[in-house]
Amino acid sequence: MCLVEDVSERDGARHSKFSARKLCVSEGGHNCRRTVYSTDMQFTIHADGGSRGNPGPSGAGAMIRDHLGNSVASVSQFLGTRTNNYAEYEAVILAFEALTKLIGTKKASAATVVVKMDSELVVKQMKGLYKVKHPVLKGQYARLTHAVGAFGTVTFTHVPRAQNSDADALANAAMDRSSQPL
Repeated sequence: MCLVEDVSERDGARHSKFSARKLCVSEGGHNCRRTVYSTDMQFTIHADGGSRGNPGPSGAGAMIRDHLGNSVASVSQFLGTRTNNYAEYEAVILAFEALTKLIGTKKASAATVVVKMDSELVVKQMKGLYKVKHPVLKGQYARLTHAVGAFGTVTFTHVPRAQNSDADALANAAMDRSSQPL
């Protein structure tokens, strides 16, 4: 038996371009729930990268939410010895890779994404307000520009650190894993 529940008009979302359906499918006596997103989607990425020392052990973290504020994916990855700015870029790159994996490359071209970061450098470089001078960051900038190009509309916004706490926690958790024995 398959039950599809349209949740696009819940919680005042009826005027949004976003629509989601909760899909319940009984498979071998097990109920599985997953959210199926339409082709007209809106997401917010909160991303943060950090290093303990510059360069030093670094980590990237990102939280991806739908337009209702529901978490749909997260990233927390240890990066090895890197600079803080490298980690900031990597956090957003990993978030776009996770979002692409979640919704697929075909649907990505119709998606609207708002990226919120506490890294003024990355935000201003992505907006074209600052030049990218460091050779390693030029590589990161190119990778991020390529990832962003797969999506319909992408905007970058600088936010205070306090408004980026989920991503900060994920980046710190990744850095904490560097001190654990393998």
